[in-house]
Amino acid sequence: METTLILFKPDCVQKRLSGEVLRRLEAEGFRVRGLKMMQLSDAVLREHYAHVADKPFYPEIASFMQSSPVVALALEGENVIGRVRDLLGPTDSTVAAKGTIRGDFGENKMVNMCHASDGPETAAEELKRFFAPGELF
Repeated sequence: METTLILFKPDCVQKRLSGEVLRRLEAEGFRVRGLKMMQLSDAVLREHYAHVADKPFYPEIASFMQSSPVVALALEGENVIGRVRDLLGPTDSTVAAKGTIRGDFGENKMVNMCHASDGPETAAEELKRFFAPGELF
């Protein structure tokens, strides 16, 4: 069993699609271990996007990610990391197949509904970043 982090990005929240995305994920049999809405701070964003924080496009990412609250979701299931990434589709929504979350609702590489952890180590780090001890059940 694995646990992963999914962030419902501002476009997901603003389009009122959080419930639909959660419904699709739960329909796969995954178990919700944590769920909360939050406004992302500069510090959390810098840590989360440390791999691109020095790039010229980072301010655009930060501005987008702070344009509304996000929903942080911790999901548990068999091979949940890979399966969630398959359900989302590729990062670039313009090439995501219909039937995937990004293919149905995303717009581009940044406005793409959700972030999802890409591996077990990343998931462990990201879960600690977005959920305090005692917030996962």
